[in-house]
Formats: sequence, structure tokens, C-alpha cells
Amino acid sequence: MKNKCLRNAALSATFMIALSACSSNSNTTNSADTTAMKTDTTMADASEGKPTDVKPIGPTPEWGPGLKPQMQAVIEKLSSYKDRPIPDLTAVEARKNHTPTDAVMDLMKDNNIPMPVFNVDTVGKEIPVTGGNIHLRVYTPRTGTGPFPVIVYYHGGGFVIANIDVYDASAKVLADKVGAVVVSVAYRLAPEHKFPIAHNDSFAAYQWVLKNAASIKGDPKMVAVAGESAGGNLAMNIAIMARDKGIAAPKHVLAVYPVAGSDMNTASYQKNASAKPLDKPMMQWFVKNYLNTMAEGKDPRINLLGANLKGLPSVTIITAEYDPLQSEGMMLVDKLKAAGVQVDSKNYDGVTHEFFGMGALVPEAMEAEMYAVDQLKKALGK
Repeated sequence: MKNKCLRNAALSATFMIALSACSSNSNTTNSADTTAMKTDTTMADASEGKPTDVKPIGPTPEWGPGLKPQMQAVIEKLSSYKDRPIPDLTAVEARKNHTPTDAVMDLMKDNNIPMPVFNVDTVGKEIPVTGGNIHLRVYTPRTGTGPFPVIVYYHGGGFVIANIDVYDASAKVLADKVGAVVVSVAYRLAPEHKFPIAHNDSFAAYQWVLKNAASIKGDPKMVAVAGESAGGNLAMNIAIMARDKGIAAPKHVLAVYPVAGSDMNTASYQKNASAKPLDKPMMQWFVKNYLNTMAEGKDPRINLLGANLKGLPSVTIITAEYDPLQSEGMMLVDKLKAAGVQVDSKNYDGVTHEFFGMGALVPEAMEAEMYAVDQLKKALGK
């Protein structure tokens, strides 16, 4: 999970990572909203490092004997910060912990690996929702002519921690490589805002995009949804809610290791109960903070495996080997197929929850990002 605010605004505008948590105590505008990023066309300096230069220091952990070298190095760096375990903290405290994003950026700095630069502009917008306002960050390609397809993106963090800064890299990768406007949604977090507020905020943002796509150089007829972990759950829910409410369905759903079930005794929960950066106690903490009662874990908005999945648009699901959520992600693939939904999926061995977005350092993450890009391009007619 991710927790602490990215310490360098310039770096935070170019990097992130997935479910855990992070950072500021609110999802508000920051300098990254108005940053213009240009593709770096200069030749690499001979002294610059490469991801293959990054090696783990110690032996592989007992819970992850097959961890890839760069992935293990990220976990080691994250552990080196000596933060208190998230289950021992309040939500406000947990949001101040270091994140996998911090670990990746520190490793890249230590090894003189250049940060990725993306050919997009960003701007922030505030939109009204029931009971308040939420923030959106809009990423627009600097090249090409609109209207562009639109991807509505939902960050991870167990509905409790993290924000759009922590997951900035995923949004930038999708905008730059797909050639789409990406709208990253800063839905309100628990326990300040309990279930189903994150779900309702996320749907309100999707509706806003459909109605206002032209104002952000987007095509309202070419809209997809995407998300990681808790955000993967939200993306799936948007497709279900659009179907049930009779509004335009997204063209595609990208769900990266989504929260999809309420059973914490699956094979991957047992195998990865002590995995990092996400373990079983952390998932229990997220559930306790987001849900009003534990019985809500059976609600089909949380337990997607029990939801009506018929009539949904095409779906892509990405899972990771060392992740408590691996089993439910794979079961969701089977449930979607049984419901007649076109679904494609890939599992990546040797990596953990949160690996998506680490493409500048972890080769398997780059592979997953390009797979996601290709899937979205096909669905959006690119």
C-alpha cells in the first residue's frame, strides 16, 4: 500500500504506484495538476544506470522465493524506511508512511536511472458530488488532434489511503502510450467517508466525463475505465452501474489486481498472508476502515464475485503472483467468462501487488503496462 506524500513534486509528477496508500490527508490539487511534460529526446548519458543494475541486497524472503531482482530490491528499500505497520496506525497516520513509489524513486536515484518523462499536459478540476466536491486531474496528450478517447482512472489504496499523486505514473503511461485523455479521480476516502461514498463519487466522475468530454478534448463515445486494486473494483462497478442505470457503458474495463471478493481464506490469501507490500492484516484493516459493518463485505459492489456480470463491456484483468488478491482476480476472470463477457487476462510471476506503474525499474511492470496499453488501444479503436 502507499502512504506518504511524495517528497519531490517534480518526481511525483512522473512516478507512482498502485493499491496501498499514500500521502496527503486529502485528495486536493497540487503543482502536478498544472505540469506540462515533454518527451525527452536527448541521448542517454553514458553514466546513466539501467534497471538491470539494481540488485537485491539480501536473500529472497520466505514468502517470495521467486521474486524478480528489481521487485525484491523495491521491497527491501521499502522495508529500510522502518515505518510502523499500517494495521497499527490510524488512517491519518498510515497516509504518512513511505510508499512503494518512494522506494522506486529512491532506487532510481541511487542507481542514476533517469525518470520517465511523458508527452502530456495536466490540469486539475473540481466537480460537485453528493455531499461535497471531488478533485479530478486531467492528462491530455500534447501530440495528435482531438477529440481523443478518454480513460477514467481510479487509484488504489484500499479506499482508505493513497491519492492521485501516488498513482500519477499509471495515469501518465496510459495517456501517453494510448493517446487518450486520462481523468484521474480523487474520490473521498474512508474512514472519513464510509462505503459506498467512494463508489458513488467514482460514478459521479464517470457521469461528469460523459457530459463534459468535449470540454477536455475528449470523445464521449469512446470512454474506458481503469483502476488498480481498490480502483480496479471501482472500475468494474462503473460498468455495472452504467448498465443498471441505463447510461452509456464504457468501451472497456481495465482492472489491475482488483478487490473482487470478501473471502480472505482463498489460496492466494493463504500463500501470501505475509507478503509485502500488501498482506492479509492490511486488507483486514482496509475493510474495517471502509465498511460500516462487516456484513457489507457481501455487498456485490465489494464482492464482485457475487455480482450480476452479464451484459458488461470487454474486460482486461492483470494479477500478480505474490498478492493476496491474486485468487479473486483469477476467479473474476472465470465469472466474467461464464457471464458471456469478453475478457482477457495475464498473471505476472515474480512480482507483488503494486508492481504496475513501476515500469521504469521493474521489467515485468513495463510488460504489464504495455499489455494494458494494447488492450485499451484495441477497445478504443486506436
